[in-house]
Amino acid sequence: MKRRQFIQQSTAATALVGVSGLGLQSFNTSKTKKITILHTNDVHSHIDPFGPEDARNANKGGVARRATLVESIRKENPNTLLLDAGDIFQGTPYFNYYGGELEFKLMSMLKYDLATIGNHDFDNGINGLYKQLPHANFDFVSANYDFSNTVMDTHVKPYKIFVKNGIKIGVFGLGVQLDGLVDKNMYKETVYNYPIEIAQDMSRILKEEQNCDLVICLSHIGYYYKNSPDRVCDLSLAKATKDIDLIIGGHTHTFLPKPTIEKNSIGKNVLVNQVGAYGLYLGKVDFYFESDKETKSEGATIII
Repeated sequence: MKRRQFIQQSTAATALVGVSGLGLQSFNTSKTKKITILHTNDVHSHIDPFGPEDARNANKGGVARRATLVESIRKENPNTLLLDAGDIFQGTPYFNYYGGELEFKLMSMLKYDLATIGNHDFDNGINGLYKQLPHANFDFVSANYDFSNTVMDTHVKPYKIFVKNGIKIGVFGLGVQLDGLVDKNMYKETVYNYPIEIAQDMSRILKEEQNCDLVICLSHIGYYYKNSPDRVCDLSLAKATKDIDLIIGGHTHTFLPKPTIEKNSIGKNVLVNQVGAYGLYLGKVDFYFESDKETKSEGATIII
C-alpha cells in the first residue's frame, strides 16, 4: 500500500479550517481531536480488482481490499466517516445483472455513512434507483436535485449532520446538470437547481444555524472543465462560497495525488479532493481540532 501524503504547515500555504498559524507538530495530542474523512467517487460497479494482465491498473482496486483498508483506518481512529461522491452504478456486468443491488449491499457492509447521487445512478431510471434503496444501509444527500414529484421524494435529504468525538460535521450533496447528459425519461420530474446558490445557502445553514465545526460538500459536478472554464465545477464552487471546509468531488474522474487548496470568497482555504475512478484509490483527509477549535489538516491518496 503506497501513500502520497501532504502536510501543509506554513501560514501561507496551510490547509486550514478556521484560523491557525500552527504546524501539526504544535498540537497537544492530549487535547487534539482527530476526525478522519475517507472517500470514494465514480466506482462504477467495479467490485473485483483489476487483473494482473491489465495494462494500466494491474492488481489494483476491488471492494475486498478497500474493506480491509477502511477497517484498518477505523481501528486507528474510530472518529471516521466514509463517503461516496456518486456514480456508484454502471461499468461492469454486475450492474447489468443485479441493477445496483450488489453495489449497495457491499457499501452497506463497508458501513458507508453517506453518498450523493451521480448521473449514472439514473442509468436504470429513477424507478430503478428507488428499487435498490432497501439494500442501502446508508443515506443519500443532494441539495440541488428536487425530487418532490418523483418516487425519490423524502428518500434524499439536502444534508446530514454527524457528531464525532464532540465535533459537529455537516455534509451536503450536489449533483451535475442532468439535461443533455441523462435522458429525460430516466430522471423524469427531477428538477436541477444551480449549485452555487444552493451551496452558499446550505453551507451557511450548516455553519451558522447548525453550528457545525466542519462543513463538507459531497459533489458530483466535476473538478474543472478545461475546455469550458465558465462551467460550474468544484474549483469555482470553492471560490464562490465562504463556509465550506472540504469539497469531495466526482464526475470528471480526476485523480489528485493530494487535495487542491483553493481560496474561498473571503480568502480562507478550502480543500478540494477527488480520487480518480473505479475504486482504484481511497481518499483520506484528517482534520485536527484543538480545544479552542483551531484546525489543521493532512491528506493522502491511497492506492488500493
